[in-house]
Amino acid sequence: MKRYLIFVAVGPALGGFALLLVTTYLSGYWTNTNPGEVAKLFKVFITSLQYSYLFGFLPALMMCAIDDILFHVRRITPFVRMLLVGAIAFLLAAFNYASHGSEYGIGQWILYGLVGFIPATVSSWLVHKFVEEPQPAVATEPPTA
Repeated sequence: MKRYLIFVAVGPALGGFALLLVTTYLSGYWTNTNPGEVAKLFKVFITSLQYSYLFGFLPALMMCAIDDILFHVRRITPFVRMLLVGAIAFLLAAFNYASHGSEYGIGQWILYGLVGFIPATVSSWLVHKFVEEPQPAVATEPPTA
């Protein structure tokens, strides 16, 4: 249960911020930056945070379910699990966001893929770091008399 709470608490916020950074970069907003413009960016992030959670809730749960499934595969180490979850989130986000808009290219595809990769990988790392994961039981031989 803690695994799902971490993914839902962290994933939409990181994903929303990453999406905001990517869209502002692709729109050319970062050509002339000053502290006032950065303050506007954070103001937009804070005001749109509720929508990040509204639309990021289900994708975060889906990534958590994949992380949970991969956790039960004994041969997969936590590092590989983080990379697999991140790669799946990368592909899903890239296919979801990158095909929208007038421009389409590898740069746009990679940037939008990072919108999925970053929150999924960070959430999976936080789960590995802070949630006690039960170790599989090892069968022992009964004592002989």
